[in-house]
Amino acid sequence: MAIGYLMIQARLADDSIPLEGIPVWILDDEGHKIYEVVTDENGETPTVSLETVAANLSLDPDYTGNPYVGYDVLTQHEGFEFLYVADIPIYEDETAILPLTLVPMRQFERSGGLTKITIEKPAAGRPVERIQQEPGVDPRVLRQVVIPNRITVHLGAPTVSAANVQVSFPDYIKNVASSEIYATWPDASLRANIYAIITFALNRIFTEWYRGQGYNFDITNNTAYDQAYVYGGPIYESINAIVDEIFNEYVKRPGQIAPFFTSFCNGTSVTCSGLSQWGTVTLAQRGLTPLQILRSYYPSNVEIAKASAITDATSSYPGTPLKRGSTGLDVQTIQTYLNRIRNNYPAIPVITDETGVFGSTTEAAVRKFQSVFNLGTDGIVGKSTWYKISQLYTAVTRLAELDSEGTSLGIGTVPPSTVLSQGSSGNDVLTLQYLINVVSEFYPNIPSVSQSGVFDSATKQAVIAFQQMMQLPSDGVVGAATWQALYNIYLGIGENVPPTKPDSAYFNYTVQPGDTLWQLSRQFGTTVDAIKRLNGLTGDIINIGQVLKIPTEASPSYFEYVVQSGDTLWQLSRRFNTTVDAIKSLNGLTGDLLNIGQVLKIPGNASSSYVEYTVRSGDTLWQLSRRFNTTVDAIKSLNGLTSDLLNIGQVLLIPDNIS
Repeated sequence: MAIGYLMIQARLADDSIPLEGIPVWILDDEGHKIYEVVTDENGETPTVSLETVAANLSLDPDYTGNPYVGYDVLTQHEGFEFLYVADIPIYEDETAILPLTLVPMRQFERSGGLTKITIEKPAAGRPVERIQQEPGVDPRVLRQVVIPNRITVHLGAPTVSAANVQVSFPDYIKNVASSEIYATWPDASLRANIYAIITFALNRIFTEWYRGQGYNFDITNNTAYDQAYVYGGPIYESINAIVDEIFNEYVKRPGQIAPFFTSFCNGTSVTCSGLSQWGTVTLAQRGLTPLQILRSYYPSNVEIAKASAITDATSSYPGTPLKRGSTGLDVQTIQTYLNRIRNNYPAIPVITDETGVFGSTTEAAVRKFQSVFNLGTDGIVGKSTWYKISQLYTAVTRLAELDSEGTSLGIGTVPPSTVLSQGSSGNDVLTLQYLINVVSEFYPNIPSVSQSGVFDSATKQAVIAFQQMMQLPSDGVVGAATWQALYNIYLGIGENVPPTKPDSAYFNYTVQPGDTLWQLSRQFGTTVDAIKRLNGLTGDIINIGQVLKIPTEASPSYFEYVVQSGDTLWQLSRRFNTTVDAIKSLNGLTGDLLNIGQVLKIPGNASSSYVEYTVRSGDTLWQLSRRFNTTVDAIKSLNGLTSDLLNIGQVLLIPDNIS
């Protein structure tokens, strides 16, 4: 029996939040459990081996059965809906990478619903009638061929009411290729088909085919008009690698910039004037290159061009790969991005090379990043690695901005009472737009909007999409029901999605009297040069009250605590597993008297003692003890509570060292 492989990923918000500890059950076609696996800190399960059929069946156009074995995946985790993915094709010697499209529960939900996704046989293996180009449409044309950061896909025929989803362009191409053709085909055949898929999508975007007709999407997943896309479907390793290499390359005619209209069909049960998917297999077996294959179906002078611009990306690819020995601003950019991404993916090692110098630690960080995101692990920042780093940095920083903006806007737990519609403006519109953008990070069918404080047409379209998802009247008017639904989703995300981690590349330290760089380097287990480099210092002079960034090569030897009413040194020593003498020594105390509001240095690391939590509407001690895997008594003891009464806005210390 032949063997194939399956690996599962649980990540949210453009891959920026990996979900650790998600249990996954892999089932056969009779529902028998074969494996139970759990995601790691990168949101990935181990790769498992599964029995399948011989790969040569997928090379035979006359074979009518499935040239693979289908397996099912079931997962459910506290705070998320059940997810069941059926009939995942497993091919011989090929690794299927399945992204889990997990949906956070809404606020106060106690049991989740079920999302079921069924993976169809690839389009090349079944009769698919393709119209693809409708007569009588006068498309608009963009001035430049660009790779969109996200492409909006309509999950149905153009005129049918259906959800839109937004997905990164490379991920869209990987999904379509995995849904259109067999991943076991020869490399030249795969590349020819992927070029056609990329070019077809870019043609739809460049001509604004659907946008020009008034639709709010770029392309559909209906194969009668466009190409197959399965929301939540698997991606195959061979296809993944090719797309990462060529995602910004497309087919065009000499002297033109427009992407050629690369129509295609399977070439067996359905024939057309464009590319034959099965025909590419025969031509590849005869030794033709991808370009030669394309010229066999399209004009003989078509050529491969590159779109250098990627819209909405943080910065543009410098054009040449970065590797060990490279220097300059582009290297510094990558170092900055990776150190920030490391907050969410701690498996990526800290970069300690000189700023702007691509040394051994930069290379190690790049290799680990490539490993986590299924890129070629060569330690070189080429086009695909640069794009993925830039894309992920954009996502993690956007989430951080959302967190901080929500705080500054004072979102709270109670929706505004105003009714908003197109033309409204003001702070409540800002709140609405902020909420939409948070929700859009976790629900790809909700488009993000510009946070202008003005209720424009784009905001109305986003509201309508949200109302449709929530099965509310889809009028684009934000009344009490829409406000409450937005808050239920938003607060549910806050309750159920792990927060983005604080910056772990350094921590802030306020210079005290008598401090020197040498003393600080000894105290925090780092070096004088590392502190100077991180803070841009050219000399050794530091000033009292100056805030320094200290590299987290070692954790700080203390954390700060604000004295509360009733606190004593003895109570604090018991609470934080230290001694009275240790606290007094660290703070230079000569007596036992404490003042409310006094800031004390407590020996140890705060993260090993407690986390801070702000009480929300509906919280109880019992609910918090369940949520944080502790006990009511432990919370009460840590906070000096004598009753179970909580107040909204109250800051609690929650033990995080309870097993």
